[in-house]
Amino acid sequence: MTVLVTGGTGKLGGALVARLEQPRVLSRRAAPGRVVGDLRTGEGVDDAVRDVAVIVHCATAPRGDADATARLVTAARRTGTPHLVYVSIVGVDRIPLPYYREKLRAERVVEESGLPATILRATQFHDLLATLFATTARVGVLPVPAGTSFQPVAVDDVAARLADVVAGPPPGRVADLGGPEVRGMADLARAWRYATGRRRPVVPLRLPGAIARGFRSGAHLTPNHADGVGTSEQFLAARAGVRS
Repeated sequence: MTVLVTGGTGKLGGALVARLEQPRVLSRRAAPGRVVGDLRTGEGVDDAVRDVAVIVHCATAPRGDADATARLVTAARRTGTPHLVYVSIVGVDRIPLPYYREKLRAERVVEESGLPATILRATQFHDLLATLFATTARVGVLPVPAGTSFQPVAVDDVAARLADVVAGPPPGRVADLGGPEVRGMADLARAWRYATGRRRPVVPLRLPGAIARGFRSGAHLTPNHADGVGTSEQFLAARAGVRS
């Protein structure tokens, strides 16, 4: 069974590729084990999807996700009826973040594609929060949204779930996947500060607007599906080990 992974050179796609047997990786750049194609233009995508049984769509971008997904669907329908697996985010239908709205549009493209499909929503990766903390800490303090919790999940946990989906029939929308812990943002910031040795006071700020309200409401959380196993401390310890 041939599996095509879009975004196979990214964090999630790379973790999934490592779990599959000889997958086909779609990339804009040529390299061993890759097929060259560009979802932004559609160039090379027909050849990339030809004769594949499953497409796992991990590629993502701040803009144009839905259009890129539509190009992928169009190419897939021209060459067969592969099982299309799409990776989305918990809360895309409840928080009016522009990126989330684009992911929701891409979900609709998948649902209306006519292809056998699976959509998996996951919570935010540990990497995202670590990057956020590293960026905001540059101002001399560690500002965090007050009254807001997150449920970070390990990339490997999401990759493992995707590998299971690839091996089975297309069920449509599957259960969300969240990290093992729902924790306040200030608590997560202190854990990052301790692990990195950064001396920054954690400063909770109550942010205005519908997006901040959505996050405060917990619309991006899935406590009933806390099926991930990798904790924030484990992620931070592993990252510290890589740096050292």
